[in-house]
Amino acid sequence: MTAFGPHPLPLPRVTGEGDVERANVLGVHVSAVNMPLVLEIIEGWIARRERRYVCVSGVHGVMESQDDDELRQIHNTAGMVTPDGMPLVWVSRLRGYRQVSRVYGPDLMLAVCECSTPKGWRHFFYGGAEGAPELLAARLRERFPNLQVAGTHSPPFRALNEDEDQQIVKMINDSAADVVWVGLSTPKQERWMAAHREQLTAPVLIGVGAAFDFHAGLKRQAPRWMQRSGLEWLFRLATEPRRLWRRYLINNPKFVIAVGMQLAGLRRYDSKND
Repeated sequence: MTAFGPHPLPLPRVTGEGDVERANVLGVHVSAVNMPLVLEIIEGWIARRERRYVCVSGVHGVMESQDDDELRQIHNTAGMVTPDGMPLVWVSRLRGYRQVSRVYGPDLMLAVCECSTPKGWRHFFYGGAEGAPELLAARLRERFPNLQVAGTHSPPFRALNEDEDQQIVKMINDSAADVVWVGLSTPKQERWMAAHREQLTAPVLIGVGAAFDFHAGLKRQAPRWMQRSGLEWLFRLATEPRRLWRRYLINNPKFVIAVGMQLAGLRRYDSKND
């Protein structure tokens, strides 16, 4: 049991080794999970040395996938797509998966770090602005003194050439990491994980975006009551209006309308991974 405690609802049915049922949300297959199940699945992947990646997605990721077939495919072939925002939790429950609860990126990072300390899992932090992954690792070590940090790296804000990319792959592989945390923002981090999944030997890649800045102390998180009520978007919009206004003021209403049509049976989204 982690500091997040046992979940009061029954766990979803696991359909295979590390596979779990998923809810079709506008064609994106959102895993019917809660935090204890996610930790159980990740532990299994590491024990079996399976190579998987996790998309921690909210409304933004789902809406970005509407006009981008490649991004939708990346989500639907991920080891898990966790419901990062309350809207995805609510839609999953309306589609029959009542046991689903939010698996928020920053909370997932803390839960995995806590779970990993007695097991000796090694963590690599890839992403964020210069100095951010190092600050993040230092803050997490303060919180979890036995945390094993395999390495950190902040890539430049430009496309890497092939030599640079292969040097990063070698750096991560040489670190013998078990979990690679990727903080490049959506959809860049999802594309990076999918493109590098077969090259990296670490069993688990997890894209967590703003969790780097939150836990490094570079940005403020919304109060818990706003997170639980689905109002975190309002807090983030107020703190970063120029960067996030389009994401929330355009994507959110479009999401509500599209989901309403899907739930009413007025529009069908193919359930296949294509």
